[in-house]
Amino acid sequence: MKTDVLIIGNSAAGLSAAETIRKHDKTKSVTIVSSEGGNAYSRVLLPYILRGKLKEENVFIRDNNYYQSNDFDYIEGKVTSINNKEKNITIDNNYSVNYESLLIATGSSPIKPPIPGIDQDGVYHMWTKSDMEALIPHFQSGKRVAVIGSGFVSLQAAWAAVSKGLQVTVIELANRIMPSVIDNKGAEILSEKIRSFDVDLRTETMTNAIEKQPDGSFLIQLKGQEPVAADFVIVGTGVRPNTGFLAGSDITVDRGICVDEFMQTNVEGIYAAGDVAAGPTSFGDPHQIHALWPTAIEMGKFAALNMLGKKIPYEGSLNMNVTQMYDLTVASMGNFADESGDEVHLIPESQGMGYMKVCSREHRIVGACLVGKTSAMIIFGMLRPVIRQHKQVTVDYMNLERDLQKLTYGLMH
Repeated sequence: MKTDVLIIGNSAAGLSAAETIRKHDKTKSVTIVSSEGGNAYSRVLLPYILRGKLKEENVFIRDNNYYQSNDFDYIEGKVTSINNKEKNITIDNNYSVNYESLLIATGSSPIKPPIPGIDQDGVYHMWTKSDMEALIPHFQSGKRVAVIGSGFVSLQAAWAAVSKGLQVTVIELANRIMPSVIDNKGAEILSEKIRSFDVDLRTETMTNAIEKQPDGSFLIQLKGQEPVAADFVIVGTGVRPNTGFLAGSDITVDRGICVDEFMQTNVEGIYAAGDVAAGPTSFGDPHQIHALWPTAIEMGKFAALNMLGKKIPYEGSLNMNVTQMYDLTVASMGNFADESGDEVHLIPESQGMGYMKVCSREHRIVGACLVGKTSAMIIFGMLRPVIRQHKQVTVDYMNLERDLQKLTYGLMH
């Protein structure tokens, strides 16, 4: 089989690329290869389904006629190798597909920390639709769940369990929660809120082993503490890019697949986008992974434009996380870390947004962090173009919303 454009991956980056190509070129043959069965779905929606806020069928983002109506060929199978010299891939060690240009959008997979007992029935991740389907039968009021890890995905899983009436224990090795999503003060506020929902939140706690008991339940053995009893376990300790099939190819991998501003790898004609790609950022980093849904869509779009020969550079990804959990809106964007040395501006809580911090450097706003009210997201929306354009600005942080309205109107008109 031969195709003009081959896309490995059927999620945000892959679909964005395929649709961009079809928008600009009705004649090129486009083939999508996916190792997951069924229609494309949104990973972002999985916690909402676990909480019962959405029905399972709402997870799908494309319908049954999607591939046919867009004239895409769809192959379900796992890519096992790439021969970039011959310009073909092998699927399931069985058959090959030749291509003119290739996009790798294979996403990422959960990391399994080296904990004895982690590979057994009753221990889950929450990353794919299959993970969600495996977890749903366990989400029954009164059951006990131990969540190992306290990142974005882990705490969403814990919040879904709390919402369904489960007894929840969160076990975190570090001395605070969500280190890459919010700052120290935000973590402190959110931790207090989590505990107010009767979650047993334990930081600075090492998991030594996950032991299954004769009745099918678990004892989570902890270093220096009494074990935690649970009916099932969710492990959420980060993700890593899916690059294993690239062994033997000439494609450069450094954590993720390194791409330039055109989303092209070091091999001409091969591009990468989404969680698997280490690309340029808004702050000038050459190769950084932002495993975020909006970033994947942007990268897929720019990869496709450049696969069509349009030579349009990507302005760089800007990290932005937003979620609602434990009756709080939790959000961050850009550089907001306490250790950065940037100038910090705290928005008075009297303005009704909760805890909100905006960071600046040489009169340029570089980041923000929020643990508070949804109303503050208006400001976040206006901050995004301001941060991305790196313009020097003069704003009154006590009247930030007013000044940003004037500023963003000027940037967008």
